[in-house]
Amino acid sequence: MIRQLQLRVPPEIAGEPELLKDFISQHENIPKMEISYVDILKRSVDARQKNVIINLKVDLYVSEPFEPEPIELPDYPDVSSKEEVLIIGAGPAGLFAALKLIECGKRPIVLERGKDVKKRIRDLKGINVDHVVNEDSNYCFGEGGAGTYSDGKLYTRSKKRGDVVRILKLLVGFGAVRDILVEAHPHIGTNKLPPIIASIRECIRRHGGEVRFNTRVTDMVIEGDQIIGVKVASGETIRAKKVILATGHSARDIFELLHRKGVEIELKPLAVGVRVEHSQELIDSIQYSCDDRGEYLPPSPYSISKQINNRGVYSFCMCPGGVIAPCATRPGEIVTNGWSSSRRARATANSGIVVELKEEDFKPFAEYGPLAAMHFQHQIEQSAWKAGGETQTAPAQRLVDFTENKLSGELPRTSYAPGIRSVQLSEILPDFINDALVKGFRLFDKSMRGYLTNEAVVHAPETRTSSPVRIPRDRKTLEHIRVRGLYPCGEGAGYAGGIISAAMDGERCAVAAASSS
Repeated sequence: MIRQLQLRVPPEIAGEPELLKDFISQHENIPKMEISYVDILKRSVDARQKNVIINLKVDLYVSEPFEPEPIELPDYPDVSSKEEVLIIGAGPAGLFAALKLIECGKRPIVLERGKDVKKRIRDLKGINVDHVVNEDSNYCFGEGGAGTYSDGKLYTRSKKRGDVVRILKLLVGFGAVRDILVEAHPHIGTNKLPPIIASIRECIRRHGGEVRFNTRVTDMVIEGDQIIGVKVASGETIRAKKVILATGHSARDIFELLHRKGVEIELKPLAVGVRVEHSQELIDSIQYSCDDRGEYLPPSPYSISKQINNRGVYSFCMCPGGVIAPCATRPGEIVTNGWSSSRRARATANSGIVVELKEEDFKPFAEYGPLAAMHFQHQIEQSAWKAGGETQTAPAQRLVDFTENKLSGELPRTSYAPGIRSVQLSEILPDFINDALVKGFRLFDKSMRGYLTNEAVVHAPETRTSSPVRIPRDRKTLEHIRVRGLYPCGEGAGYAGGIISAAMDGERCAVAAASSS
């Protein structure tokens, strides 16, 4: 017999299989010896009360053998001689589009401006240690996209845009741990993602697809209303009548190219702010209401949102036990983001704290048309670079000092490897963003007592929360509304926000491209 149960148990019971069997035996009045196996289907932490509880959804096997569900990859065909579809970008949207194209019997050719996932590491060291930004290979560009070396969070609210479980199972098939199928907020970790990405690439190649690195697209060849190919930095023209554009949210040169060629794009409001680092111990004590979380609870995340002056001020991409990373994509700018390893074992926790922007905020940049939000971003990033000493050293301020507009006399060491410099961040951030953040932090402290502390450090700026443009597409065909054969896709086109939603959108665009005549 197999019974499905919903359980609420203390962390130590959820973390010890024998204790969990004891609990179920007692509460369900089933002899323990008859419990063959407890298969955990879903797990989440409920820290709303003083005593933290773990919610479990389980299948209980009573006098019934348990065999784990095999997770196998699709039976991909050989597409060596099939119709070719170009994919620009090897992030989650591009890679999952390529896999889906193979399933559909089409040959994907993936063009990635950056390096393969292993070689990217040298360029990450370059920006962290030497303050040198490689415009084609960095935290945002290169095989796997921005998510590979900035955390690998898999949580998404986009449940209606595709099959989330399918994407998770594919990741498991390529080497991810099965726990991502169980956790309410699944996470792979920056240290675990690279071999998974490499496995996806080799699968594409093994079945007749192509993945080309160091191949930056510099132009699109359009005849009338039909795309017929692209030009790359080497001067080569690669022809195809179907092109999936999956460049990510930081491909400013592509946005500029589209605008220059008269390919319609739209301004898209985003959110901008700062990245704040606390000790993980403090966040644990606030969230779990205890001095020591113990061995059975994970490092605590937090999610918080307030309304200030009719704007949302909220946490973004929170990284428990994580690191703040330099994510500039061009020299002359500072951009911060965060990541965690699979164990989330660092002593610090960080999160973007950002302010919702509206179309009217970009009026000073109206001369740039649909690129106004992009130039708004860049101006802040450039100001931060100058304030930081024209290196990757980030302008920073202690949190209480920030709310009081006081220059911090000294700063503690933080996880941001290039280093930080004491600066009044009000000199970098637009007044309305600075004011909203100050008020937001004070309100945060009312919800999370102890959050507003001068031991926390504010790093500026957090600007790459999403794409600053949307590339309009037909709702049914997913083609660009003016250019046939061009499929704007994923986060860079304004249709996703994270690894899973980008992967699902990549699949949708692949199906659309494969089925079009």
